Amino acid sequence: MKYTIEEIVPKKIAYLRRTGPYGAENHKLMQELKKWAMSKSIFKNSIIYGIAQDGMDTPPEKCRYDVCIVVEDESILDNNVMVGKLQGGKYATFTINHTAEDIQKFWQLVFDILKENNIQCDFSKPILERYKENLVSNGKCEFCVPLVN
Repeated sequence: MKYTIEEIVPKKIAYLRRTGPYGAENHKLMQELKKWAMSKSIFKNSIIYGIAQDGMDTPPEKCRYDVCIVVEDESILDNNVMVGKLQGGKYATFTINHTAEDIQKFWQLVFDILKENNIQCDFSKPILERYKENLVSNGKCEFCVPLVN
């Protein structure tokens, strides 16, 4: 699996959160955010992030998952979304096919790949799923793994 190293700058985001086991419900939350973004005319050419806020040691019923969209114009914000800031920093970005099989393969290999390349993950930050329209339309997505600076 190939990756690039990039610096992500902090960004203002609008987001929705659900609490519960990771899985199919996260997809429904993503659709809800997209619907909101379309109603605000900010969906086209947008960047959407999925962020699993909790690790494997968290009981499934307490796992938090956020879906976020970068916002430039704060005037579009309303009570239907929460507002926050996406942490910036140095990330290893993997572009993969957006299939269950390839996502599973990513999770199986990512930490070994980083270790083999002497790259240290920053476990104080979550791994970001990034969905850019031009990639999604080609069946791809990105995983951005935070690195120790």
